[in-house]
Amino acid sequence: MKEKVILVNEKDEQIGLMEKIEAHEKALLHRAFSVFVYNEKNEVMLQQRALSKYHSPGLWTNTCCSHQREGESNIDAGKRRLMEEMGFTTELEETISFIYKAPFDNGLSEHEFDYILIGKYDGEPNINPDEVAAWKWMSLEAIKKDLQENPANYTAWFKIIFDKHYNTIK
Repeated sequence: MKEKVILVNEKDEQIGLMEKIEAHEKALLHRAFSVFVYNEKNEVMLQQRALSKYHSPGLWTNTCCSHQREGESNIDAGKRRLMEEMGFTTELEETISFIYKAPFDNGLSEHEFDYILIGKYDGEPNINPDEVAAWKWMSLEAIKKDLQENPANYTAWFKIIFDKHYNTIK
């Protein structure tokens, strides 16, 4: 079964369902979430996307992100995807939401109504190698500096969502 995304309007009201790849080909607005997990040192767990991913392979991004399934809450979706990608779960809290659009080099685009979820965790992940190549902890300031110095190392959406998240918590 192919994964479907929830198409929404600018008020985040569901207007339909569509296969994920088709929504990305057509750059249609759909619901998504982005998880930022912090440790006790207030560092963010970043992941490097698996080299086999169909877009943005090998690039660094936030702890995990994906799309809600129909009828699934933002928090439940975040916990599900954390387990699928990073091999752990933790309590998550919903913070801000916003709309963004980010094109990829392969002609696809993200056009998302994105919810930022935050959580705390101090252990090591048990990464799924089909999803994640590597992981690391970084402080917000180190991420901000590295995004300016090495933007090509990061996903298109992370550059946008990190800025929104950083400005919200600072």
